[in-house]
Amino acid sequence: MTSSPPEPKFSSPTSPDSQGAYIDGRLLKRLVHAGLVWLNTNQQIVNSLNVFPVPDGDTGTNMSLTMQAAFQEIAESDSSNAGLVAHSVAHGALMGARGNSGVILSQIWRGIARSLDSKLEIDPAAFARAWQEARETAYKGVVRPVEGTILTVASDIAMEAERAYVEGCSLAELMDRIVVAADRSVQRTPELLPVLREAGVVDAGGKGLFFFLEGMLRYLEGKPLDQPVDAIPPLSSLDLKRAGEFIEEGQDFEVIVDFSPTSPLDVPWFYRQLETMGTSIQVGQGDEFYRLHIHVPAEKRYDPIDLTIQLGTVSKVAIENLQEQTEGRMTKEPAGRIEFRKVQPGQIAAVAVTPGAGLTRVFASLGVSAVVPGGQSMNPSTQEILSSFADLPAEKIIILPNNKNILLAAQQTSALTGKEIAIVPSRSVPQGIAAMLAFQNDGDLKVVSSAMIQAVDGIESGELTQATRTVEMNGLPVAEGQFIGLHNGDLVVTGKNLEEALLNLLGKMKADSHELITLYWGEDLSPSQANQLADKVRVEYPAQQVEMYEGGQPHYFLILSVE
Repeated sequence: MTSSPPEPKFSSPTSPDSQGAYIDGRLLKRLVHAGLVWLNTNQQIVNSLNVFPVPDGDTGTNMSLTMQAAFQEIAESDSSNAGLVAHSVAHGALMGARGNSGVILSQIWRGIARSLDSKLEIDPAAFARAWQEARETAYKGVVRPVEGTILTVASDIAMEAERAYVEGCSLAELMDRIVVAADRSVQRTPELLPVLREAGVVDAGGKGLFFFLEGMLRYLEGKPLDQPVDAIPPLSSLDLKRAGEFIEEGQDFEVIVDFSPTSPLDVPWFYRQLETMGTSIQVGQGDEFYRLHIHVPAEKRYDPIDLTIQLGTVSKVAIENLQEQTEGRMTKEPAGRIEFRKVQPGQIAAVAVTPGAGLTRVFASLGVSAVVPGGQSMNPSTQEILSSFADLPAEKIIILPNNKNILLAAQQTSALTGKEIAIVPSRSVPQGIAAMLAFQNDGDLKVVSSAMIQAVDGIESGELTQATRTVEMNGLPVAEGQFIGLHNGDLVVTGKNLEEALLNLLGKMKADSHELITLYWGEDLSPSQANQLADKVRVEYPAQQVEMYEGGQPHYFLILSVE
C-alpha cells in the first residue's frame, strides 16, 4: 500500500471555543489510512521485536491485518461524521482482530468510538476524552492486564492527551505530544516488564501502536509514508515462509535475491523501486550481504534481479512459481475427506483452532464440528472464528483456541453472536486434545465446558523448534538456529540436534513419572524421521507408552504431551 498525496490538514474550527482545528469524518478516514500505511511500512520492524526466539504470531503482521480490516469498513465512506466513522473503524478492527495485539488495538478503537458516539467533529476536548475511554476499554478487555505492554502505552497516551488539553494545546499540538509520549512509553517498557529487558527488546504491540499514531502525524506534516524510518532488520527477523502464505491476486512469482552492494545501500530509494515491481517486500541484512524477497507478476519476475545487479554483486537467486507452490502445499495434505461431527439443534458443538492437516484429523476424530486453520504465525481473526460456527445448527458452542495468542480473539466472539459461547482456554494443542477427551455434545454448556477446563489443567505440553535469534533467556544461552524446547510455553532446554533437544525436554517434563508420551510431528519432518525419534524415546522411556501422530504443523518439528 502506498501513501496518498497530502490533502488539506485540519478543518477550520466551527465555534470560537474550538482550540485550533478539528477532525471531521473525512479527515479521520485519511488519518486511519495514513496510520495503516505507516504501520505496513514498518511492519517487519515490529515483527522483529518478538521476545522469545521462536516462530510466533508476528505482532506487526497481526496489527497490520487488523487495521486493514478496519480501514475496509470505511474505504468507500464519504461521511463527515467523525463518530460514525470511528464506530465503523472499531467494528472492522474487532471483526478483523488477529492475535492479542490486534484484539487490544480493536478495544482501543472501541473506546474511542464509544466516547465520540455520533459526534460530527473531534476537537481537543473530545480527543482527550476519547483516549481516556480507550484506555479504560482496553484494560477491561484483558483479564490480567500486564504493564510494560501496549496497555501501558495507551495509558501514557491518555495521560498526555489530558495534560495537553488542560494546557490549552491545539489539536495539532496535541497530536504531536501523544506521539512523543507513545515513543517514550515504548522505550521504557523494558523497565516495567523483565522479560523484555532480558530479551533486549521493547514491547512489540506498543511499538505498533506508536507507528500507527506516528503515521497519522506524518500525514498531517506532509511527510512520506512509504520509507521505513529504522534500519533494515537482520536476516533472522525475516519470515519468508510466512510471506509465501499470503499470495495476492497478480502475484505470479516469488523472487529471492542475495546481493552485496558496491556502495552503501540507499534504503528508502531501494524500497521505492521495489514497490513499482510487486508486493510482500521484505529486505534483511546479513553480515556481508542483503536478502531481498518480493512477489511479482510474471512479466516482472526478472526486474528485481536486474535492479540488484546494478547495485552490486548477486550471489544467489531463487524464483518460484507461486501457483505451483500453492498447489504443492495442497497436495501435501493427507489424502481423504475429513469428517466432522454433525450436530443437531439443542446439542453442543466444539470448534478448535488447528495448525495442521494432521491435527485437524485428530480433532475431527475427537468430535469437533468445525476447525479454524491457525496457530503460531497464522493467528485467525475474530471474523474467521465466528464464521467457523455461524452455519452450525447448534446454539451452544465451545471454542478451543489452542494457542495463547488466539485466546483474546476467541473471547470476542461471545458478544458478536446470538449463540451461547464457552471458551476453554487451551493454550496448546495437547491441552485442546485433552479437553476434547472430556467433551460431551449433550448437556449443560457450563457443566461440559467446566469438565473440559479441568482436563486442560492436568496436561504438560512441550514444543520443539529452532531459535530465530541469539538470546539469553531464563538463564539459558541460545544461539540462532539452535534446537530449543519449550515446556508449557517456557524456554527450558537446547540441543545440538533434534534428538538431544527432545530427550532434554522430556527430562524437564519429568516424563518418567507419567504413563503416556504423545508426539505430533510437523511438516518439516518425514514419517521415517518421526518414527526414528519415537523409537529413541521408547528406548529411553521403556516403562511409558509412546504414541506418535502426524500433526502437519509448521515451524514446530514436534508438539508433545506427557500425562
